[in-house]
Amino acid sequence: MQLQRVSIIGSGSYVPEKILSNSDLEKMVDTSDEWITTRTGIKERRIVEDGVSTSDLATRAALKALESAKVSPEQLDLIILGTATPDNLFPSTACYVHQKIAAVNASAFDISAACCGFVYSLTVGYKMVSSGASKNALIIAADALTKLTDYTDRATCVLFGDGAGAVVLQPHNQGHELLYSHLGADGSGTDLMILPAGASKMPASHKTVDERLHYIKLRGREVFKFAVIKMADLVIAAVKECSLTLDDVALIIPHQVNLRILESAAERLNISMDKIFVNIHKYGNTSAAATAIAFDEARNSGRLKKGDIVVLVAFGGGLTWGVNVIRW
Repeated sequence: MQLQRVSIIGSGSYVPEKILSNSDLEKMVDTSDEWITTRTGIKERRIVEDGVSTSDLATRAALKALESAKVSPEQLDLIILGTATPDNLFPSTACYVHQKIAAVNASAFDISAACCGFVYSLTVGYKMVSSGASKNALIIAADALTKLTDYTDRATCVLFGDGAGAVVLQPHNQGHELLYSHLGADGSGTDLMILPAGASKMPASHKTVDERLHYIKLRGREVFKFAVIKMADLVIAAVKECSLTLDDVALIIPHQVNLRILESAAERLNISMDKIFVNIHKYGNTSAAATAIAFDEARNSGRLKKGDIVVLVAFGGGLTWGVNVIRW
């Protein structure tokens, strides 16, 4: 079977209006703007209001992407949603989006790959379109991590925000082409980033609630070391697979996890930070949505020029990692 080339024909993103600043957090937990900024690069993050779910965020981003692509919901034959914060354990959050946008001809499912949710979902969508299984694929990444954030834990509560991003894929039409994708995982790191309770292994109980096990637990030091090395290695391997060099890369759009991680990876790659798109100061870590939001912002701000080589790279709980190379 001959595989088709695949294009990104539209994108969109959405973040809630409510802002939680570092000064707000100073009133909630023993921290300071200086402490947060120095260690993470984050100045503020967007958080959902009560009653707003992940599917609401995803729907907003999806509609913007469809408008950008000039594709109607009825034309979609596939919806993939990367999320670590589904509306419910089942049905899939993609099915809620399917209902909200009336994508009556599309199949729909979720992918759970934590902060790699967008890269994983984009890669699966890329494979399905390239094989001919799909002609109009909507790829979404959305998370509402603040719903699972422990605001008594100063080590984690400063990190997370909410948001969503989306793209539409079609068989290549001389547009912005996906050149390469690679995914990976290491299950030995499952305990580095985890939501311990609430599913089949540890169902909700008075004990799990009392012990605050329905909130994100993070071993930040180990994650930091992993992310710096993995980001650099993924970028180097991806450009090599495309018969390119780092000099050919116009922009790297990484998962927005921590500014110090991005700076350390840039040093390891021996490139300027000007080549790395950063918006973590505005949104914090929005998990699966982070790379998708950054991609849409890079596109809308004019950072992507025709012919540019763009690398998306992410790493997250699982442990999971992935990379996409795009010729704009």
